[in-house]
Formats: sequence, structure tokens, C-alpha cells
Amino acid sequence: MKRQVDAVRAQRSELENHIIDEYRAGYIGRREFMRRGAVVGMSLPLVGFLASACGTAEEASDSSEGAEANKAEVKKGGVVRSGLQLPGSDLDPIKVNNQGALGTLGQSGEYLIFSDSELKPVPRLAESWKPNRDGSQWTFKIRQGVNFQNGKPMTAEDVAATFNLHADPDNGSNALSAFTGVLSKGGAQAVDESTVVFELDAPNGNFPFSTSSDNYNLIILPKGFDTTTWPKNFQGTGPWKLEKYTPNVGVTYTQNPDYWDKTRQPLPDRNEIKYYEQEEAAILGIQGGEIDLLAQFSAVNGKPLLTDPNVNVIELRAAQHRQLHMRTDKEPFNDKRVRQAVALLINRDNIVKGLIEEKADYGNDSPFAPVYPTTDKSVPQRKQDVEKAKALLAEAGKENLDVELRTWRVFEVPQYAALVQNDLKAAGINVKLNVTDAASYYGDAVYGKSPWLDSTFGITEYGHRGVPNVYLGAPLRSEGTWNSAHFKNKEYDKLASEYVAAVDLQTQRTAAKKLQEMLLDEVPIIFSYFYFYLSATTPTLAGVNVSAMGQVDISQAGQKA
Repeated sequence: MKRQVDAVRAQRSELENHIIDEYRAGYIGRREFMRRGAVVGMSLPLVGFLASACGTAEEASDSSEGAEANKAEVKKGGVVRSGLQLPGSDLDPIKVNNQGALGTLGQSGEYLIFSDSELKPVPRLAESWKPNRDGSQWTFKIRQGVNFQNGKPMTAEDVAATFNLHADPDNGSNALSAFTGVLSKGGAQAVDESTVVFELDAPNGNFPFSTSSDNYNLIILPKGFDTTTWPKNFQGTGPWKLEKYTPNVGVTYTQNPDYWDKTRQPLPDRNEIKYYEQEEAAILGIQGGEIDLLAQFSAVNGKPLLTDPNVNVIELRAAQHRQLHMRTDKEPFNDKRVRQAVALLINRDNIVKGLIEEKADYGNDSPFAPVYPTTDKSVPQRKQDVEKAKALLAEAGKENLDVELRTWRVFEVPQYAALVQNDLKAAGINVKLNVTDAASYYGDAVYGKSPWLDSTFGITEYGHRGVPNVYLGAPLRSEGTWNSAHFKNKEYDKLASEYVAAVDLQTQRTAAKKLQEMLLDEVPIIFSYFYFYLSATTPTLAGVNVSAMGQVDISQAGQKA
């Protein structure tokens, strides 16, 4: 075995051997070795071999990675009916920004990489990838023999064109939240029919996640394709082909007979999606047999599902959360003592144990969720301290404040806003709630035209990501595209760049601790909790694979055999 390992290592890069050494020395466990090896481009079979060869017997016995949700033998044929949140906008891949819309994109469209429930990047339209020495350039090998549903072969030119489309700020892509400062227009180049080289704006040790289903707009499209026509044909390379799309109602798909992946040929004959505007209606839909799968529900509104013997709940620990932002450039939150006081007034026990039914991890006012391997667990958890909060407000001369809290009606957010309102009363802060619909809250989602980005105090929902890079950038960097706190701190920007650039886990952890401690002090955003991703199926449905980002794969689903 040692001779085999030595032979493998002789062909690996310095970075790959560094990760192997970290694992052999016990700095990282098997699960993180599997994840980190996949990130830098080692194939899953190779990483699995090395994990078994270099780990302990106890570690080697762990075969839980990548397990599919509610897996069982299923019958072929039939129809699977899924319930999704009503898309908040047209299904233009450039503009898609919510769970219902991204869940729809992922049926007929595909990504280079799928970010799975174990935070591992799994090859899809990319066969492999590899960084240069400092992670400033990544080379992707693109799968051959793949056709779009119009019969046109997919090539590296299509991949490069898709990425450059999203990286162009003139197009207003939602993916700019991940690409700003990372990938500029023209940064993706097809060097031959099967190879794309990404020249990044700066080193990035986790770049594969920016090309994955985490960056949910980035289904691969034909070069020159008019994205505004996507709702007419749902053009992509995926296992499902559009039969009928009715805006605000739903979608019906049939099998794509030319789907490239012979191991994932669709088992059901038809795939039907029903959109729900209200979560309560979707919950009644799964309980009443209207749908077989509810892609996501909240622990607040979905409490009946948690104890219903006729429903199977799929639970994924995740990094999804709500951000409570405070404008650092406006009264009263331009004084960080006021921001610290607000954070100290929040009763996180009431949120996690009461509101969320313990289906959440505690947040510590930074994007570093407990689920991330780079999160430093030694940083003390912030807890409610009303007296200290009152003292900070008195010191700042900011007692008896009146503030407006803006947000929108989605899942448990209105209830969370009410808890914040009640908690802040204890220190004499009077909070007026302004809870609207999504369109009224987000507006045009650009500064000066968005109650979200322009509000002094607001709550915004953020979906799961396999790494925290987007959370560290878009809402917190000085030039972040979603910087609703208007937080501008050069030292923070520098530390965030150090974290993003790091290609090894130890360097990431060192930078993470500094970032966690800085954000605990500055508190531009309160991260109270990271809630679990909950889905529900009927007891007889099996083979469903959901991601905490919101993708739903029913290609291998069906009624239990």
C-alpha cells in the first residue's frame, strides 16, 4: 500500500501533497480531506483511495459522504410532483434570485460542478479542474459528448461565453455577487474544444464553488443564446426537457432522450412542478397529496410536518441564514457601540430553541457558520446581555431610540422581526416594523433604488453556500454588490482577501479567526442563526436528492419498489 501511495504522490502537485500531509498528520479529518481534495481537483476515486490508505481504520469505515437523501429501490415510470416557491421574477438565468426560480433552472440546465450536501464539489459538465500554484488561474476540462436540448454539441466555447456573460457588469447578473473582484469579463477563455482557463482577478483557493450550483444562475448556455428567451424553451443540457411552462402556475417536463449521463437517466416519465405563493398552501399540498415533494419549508410554518407520520422530512445542516443589517454610515448605527448593543439584546435562545424548533445552529455575528470546517469554534459565542447593552447605549448617548426595521414576508422572517422588536424594547429602542412583499423590499436591487440596500435597518435572507466567500464579499466588502450595511473597512477587506486567496486549510482558519473577531467587534450585520434546510416527501417516495442551496434532483426518484 505504501508503494502505491508513494507512486500516486509522485504525480501530484505540491498543493495536493500538502493536503495529503495535513491529513496524515491529523490536522484534518477524513471528511475534510475528501472535501478539500475534491476542491483542488483530485478525483473522488483518487481521494477515496488516499483517505483509506493514509487514514485510520476508524476513519476508513466512514462511508457516509455523499449519501443520497431517502435512498431506496424505486419503480421506474410514473410522475413526480414537486412544490416550489413561486419565482419572484421572470426565469431569465441572468436575473434569477430565489429558490423557486433556481430550482426550476436546475431541472433542464446543468452546472460545471454540483455542490453537494457534504460541501464537496462533484463533477458534472466539468470532468476535472486544477489550480496553478497560487490559485490565480484554474484550468477546467469540459465533458465531451454532451448536447444541448436543441441538438447542438456543448463545447468549451459555450462554457467560456456563459461565464463571460455573467461576469460582464453591464448585464446585471445576479452572479456578480460571487464574481466581483474574482472574475472579470473576458476572464474565461476556451483554449481548445475541451479546455477552459479562468484567469482570476486575484488568487482564490475555493474558486470551483463559484462555478458550481452554489452560483445558481450559472447553468451552461449555448454561446450567443438570448437569455430573455429562456422561458420559451428552457434550453440546457439536463435530464429534463420542457413540455409546458405556465408563469405563476408551474412547469411540466418529460425525459430528455439524449441526456449524456447514462448513470442518471431519468426514472420517472414526467416531472411536474407546482408553484406556491404562500408556504401555508404548500404545506397543505404535501399533507393533502397534491404534491409528492415539498422542496423547502420553514420550521416555523411547517411545524405540523415535523411530527406528521405521513410525511418524511429530509434535514440538511447548512449555512443559510438571515442577515440583520445596520447602516454603518447613518444614525444611530454609525456608532459601533449601538450596533454592539443591538447584538447583545438579541435573545438567540428564543430564536433557535423556540422559533426554529432547534432546527438551526447559533450564529455569532459573522458568516462563519458552524458547518464550515474553517470556522474557529474557540471564538466566544455572543449571548444576550441587556445590562451591558444599556450601558453601551448610555455611553454612546443613544438612549430611547426610534428605528424602522424593513423586511419582507418569507418563511419565519416576519416572526424573527417581531422577536427583534420585542428584544430591543428592553433597552428603550422602539422598533417600527415595515414588512412588505419581495418586490417592494428588493426593488431594483441596486443602490438608490432598493429599500433593502438603502434601508437603515433590515432583514434579508441568504441561501446556503459550500464556502463562505460570497457572504464575506457581497454584503461586507467595501465595494460589495449587496453591502446593505454600507460597511467600509480596509482592514476587513484585506483579511477577507487573505481568506479567499488561501489554498490550504490552516491558512484559511488563521484568517477566519481574525475575521470572526473583527466582525464581533464591528457588528455591521447580526447573524443570529443558521437554519437547517428542510424538505418533505410522501412516505412512499424515495431517491430524492436536494441541496441546501435549493436544487432539487428527482431524476432517480420514484415510488418505493
